[in-house]
Amino acid sequence: MLEIFLKTLPFFGLIGLGYGAAKTRFFPEEAAAHLTKFVFYFALSAMLFRFSATLRFEEIFELRLAMAYLWGTAFTWGLGMFVAFLRGLDLPTASIEAQCAAIGNTGFLGVPMLAVLLGQEAVGPIILILSIDLIVFSSLLTMLVTGAREHKGGIAVLGTAALGLVKNPMIVSIALGLGVSASGLGVPAVADSFLTTLGAAATPGALFAIGASLASKSAERVQIAAWLSFAKLVLHPFFVALAVYVFFPVDAYRASVAISAAALPVAGNVFILAQHYGIAPHRVSASILISTVASILTVSAVIATVTQF
Repeated sequence: MLEIFLKTLPFFGLIGLGYGAAKTRFFPEEAAAHLTKFVFYFALSAMLFRFSATLRFEEIFELRLAMAYLWGTAFTWGLGMFVAFLRGLDLPTASIEAQCAAIGNTGFLGVPMLAVLLGQEAVGPIILILSIDLIVFSSLLTMLVTGAREHKGGIAVLGTAALGLVKNPMIVSIALGLGVSASGLGVPAVADSFLTTLGAAATPGALFAIGASLASKSAERVQIAAWLSFAKLVLHPFFVALAVYVFFPVDAYRASVAISAAALPVAGNVFILAQHYGIAPHRVSASILISTVASILTVSAVIATVTQF
């Protein structure tokens, strides 16, 4: 585990650097917002497009892996929702808590870190996992919250979710990249060099932006945030492991990628959604903060364990 921990340390070191810069006001909050926008719309999108354009569809999509990750995540999501309902929460708030319990920071942290730690072959499964998170669970959250609050019909709710996907640059870049790959045309050398250079900014930029955003987060509702962090860092990888080893067995390498991705801390876009809908943003903020700090140890432990198999 020590070897894996030392390999993950530089990634979390960049998060710590961003946190320190923002906490001391050397890097103001508005600068962190602009850096996040640059990474989200440009650097990370370039990286995902280039990865998708150089991979065949079958290298990304594997039905058993998709079913395993979907089952493990859905079970965790449902458990988060069930616990929230037991505490008497309404549907929108329960949905946000379920999202915290099951959706990890695959885009900003998982893509750059796991590709380095587990090898470039991990990129295909990571893109599949990221797509499931965005297409299935972010859409589900949008539909539940919109339906419960605005009392929209089925078609209107589906339209809202579809519009959200079309506006998401990660989904668009993956889809465009797969289109280029399917065409067989490939990416011209000049364009590939441009995308490589721009995409190289994604890793340090994303990790620094995560740290800077954490500086503005507070640890309110600590007990609830601790439960959601436990669900995300422990229960989610456990249920995904159960799925990839027992219910929908896949090869050991892809299983290790799926479990490692499931072990990532709560995604930052959950806070964006919570803030947008005005649903428990402080609770989500605390969950992101606690899970990210705890993941310095838990992610290393999970990766060290799965790579032994």
